[in-house]
Amino acid sequence: MKGSFNYLGAVIFGIFFISCERGETTQESPLADEKQANDLERFHSKVDSVLMVKTAWINHWSESVGMMDGADFELILTDSIDPMEMPEANPIKEGDPLFPYQFLHPKGKGTIDIYQYKVEAQEILDQPFLNPDSEVIWYRADGMKERLLFMGPSGMFEDGFWLNEKEFVVLGYFQEEQGFRPMVWVIDVVNHRFSQLRLNKGTESYLPESYLDKKLKAVDLTSNGI
Repeated sequence: MKGSFNYLGAVIFGIFFISCERGETTQESPLADEKQANDLERFHSKVDSVLMVKTAWINHWSESVGMMDGADFELILTDSIDPMEMPEANPIKEGDPLFPYQFLHPKGKGTIDIYQYKVEAQEILDQPFLNPDSEVIWYRADGMKERLLFMGPSGMFEDGFWLNEKEFVVLGYFQEEQGFRPMVWVIDVVNHRFSQLRLNKGTESYLPESYLDKKLKAVDLTSNGI
């Protein structure tokens, strides 16, 4: 009988403990929801700031998915970056066909490159072509190189913009089962973190290399592409 009493008491205590935990969680959730809403609002504002500048990108995608603004993007991921830092100077020099398409830091602290890994455009090639994978590379002014983002053939980094001295924004897309979906990556190059946002709509009809064909006017990609 004593054993049964102890068992019953343990069950009641367990239920009470779980109820207390759930009560505490319920009390904290409004604050968590408010923080999440504030974070999302800040990201929407950042995306709007970029889209106001990158009109070519938004006009290009609006032909497939309609018009969009920052509020149409969902925050789906925030994570840290392993920059894989190594000594390497920027190999893209003046005269290289990709030189005009690099993104200089606002205060001269280096250069972001999103096309070098994707586009093969050396002079020895008869025809430039696109590799299946993409990278976002940060060539720092101190001679060090960091890989900030990498993506396989399921998507592409198409354009970018320095939002401020600390944050670089990448525009591109993912190809999912439902089709192609515009994406935005906000990279904090100082604290090595990034946030990923996706548009709340997509399209089944999109030519993967179509934006780069328009953007990279010094590189002829019309005969080849992924």
